[in-house]
Amino acid sequence: MPIYEYRRPDGTTFELQQSFSEDALVVDPVSGVPVERVLHAPAVHFKGKGFYNTDYGTRNRQRETAAAAQKSSSEKSSAKSSTDKPPSGGSSSSTSSSSDGKAETGSTKTKDAKPVPAKG
Repeated sequence: MPIYEYRRPDGTTFELQQSFSEDALVVDPVSGVPVERVLHAPAVHFKGKGFYNTDYGTRNRQRETAAAAQKSSSEKSSAKSSTDKPPSGGSSSSTSSSSDGKAETGSTKTKDAKPVPAKG
């Protein structure tokens, strides 16, 4: 026989063991106040062909996710530390002037770089 949970208007709950064939309670048997049945979502786990093992949280999946998060954070920190270091040439930055009179920062110019309009 299943156990059903009921809620009183003041928010308190109680459980009652009833058979499937019995109707749901409308009033609390102890105090006589109106009650309503509380429904909970069932736990469903689909098994068989067509369902992936990775669709459900497992301990292995949790470890994989944690390892991936740790790896991405370490890559970010190493990328940040490499941008904070000055170039090995000895000077902290190099400035060159292009043919249109705008100053460029850096030692090499890539093909994909787009000119930034000068402010002022």
